Amino acid sequence: MDISIVIPLFNEEESIPELFGWIQVVLDKMKVAWEVVFVDDGSTDNSWKIIEGLSLQHEEVRAVKFRRNYGKSAGLHSAFEVAEGNVVITMDADLQDSPEEIPELYRMITEDGYDLVSGWKKKRYDPITKTIPTKFYNWVTRRMSGIKLHDFNCGLKAYKKAVIKSIEVYGEMHRYIPVIAKWAGFSKIGEKVVKHQARKYGTSKFGWERFINGPLDVISISFVGKFGKRPMHFFGALGALSFLVGFGILVYLSYLKIFEQIFRISDRPIFFFGILLLIIGSQLFLTGFIAELVSRNSPNRNQYQVEERI
Repeated sequence: MDISIVIPLFNEEESIPELFGWIQVVLDKMKVAWEVVFVDDGSTDNSWKIIEGLSLQHEEVRAVKFRRNYGKSAGLHSAFEVAEGNVVITMDADLQDSPEEIPELYRMITEDGYDLVSGWKKKRYDPITKTIPTKFYNWVTRRMSGIKLHDFNCGLKAYKKAVIKSIEVYGEMHRYIPVIAKWAGFSKIGEKVVKHQARKYGTSKFGWERFINGPLDVISISFVGKFGKRPMHFFGALGALSFLVGFGILVYLSYLKIFEQIFRISDRPIFFFGILLLIIGSQLFLTGFIAELVSRNSPNRNQYQVEERI
C-alpha cells in the first residue's frame, strides 16, 4: 500500500461523497495503491450510511465508527492503527483541505526524505475568532518546542508510516503531533503552503473551550515530551532542591541554638519555612517515585468503544 488517506469526521454527510470522489480522481492519476480510512466520531447524521455505501462500491474504503463522540485525537489514533500505507496523509472532511496537495506531500516524504510534512494555510477563510487564537497557539508552540512550523493545527499533514506507528495520540494532542513526533525521534519535519478553501457544507466544530484547552495542551505536551518517560527527573529534582534548602535552614538554626545559645529559634518565621520546604521536598520526591512506577502503564488510555469496522 503506497498511500493511506486518513479522514476523521463528525456530521459531514454532505461533504463525504464529494471529498471521496475528488480524492479518487487525484490518486488514480498518480498510479499508486491507495486506501481511504474514514473514522466516524459518533456522528448523529447519515455520515456512516454514506460511508457504508461508498465501501460497497469501492474496495479502497476502510472505516471505523465510534459509538459516541470521542474527539479528533481518538479518531486519528484508531485510523493510525489500521492504516497500511507507506505514506499516511491526514485531512479534514469538510472540503477545506484540497486533495490536489496529495501528490506533492507524497513526493516530499518519499523523495525529500521528510518524516513529517505539515500543511500551512497561509491564506485562511476562517472567522477571526478562530484565526487569532490559532496564531497565538502556533507562536507559543514554536517557542516551547523549537519546531519552526507556522500551522501546527493544520489537518492536512503527511507522515512516514514509521511515524504514525511509533507515536501515541490521545486527549487533545492531535494539534501537537509534530511535537510528539519530534520527541519520539523523528526530527526531519517540513512544511508546505497549502490551499485553504472556505467551508462548503455544515458548520465549524471550533468551540470556545479551545481558549482554555489550548494553553493547557501546550504545557501538557511539553511536560510529557520531556519528562513522560522520566518523571523523577522533574519531581525528584524539585523535591531534592526543596528538601536540601529546608534542611540547610534547619541546620543553620540548630547551629545557632547549640553554639550561639539562642533558645527561641521557633519564634523565627524562617524556622517554619524550613520545615515547610522539608515537607514539600519529601512530597515531590515521593510523587516522582510513584510517577515512575505508573508512567506509560495505563491500560485504558487509548481504548475506545468501536461499534463497526469495514
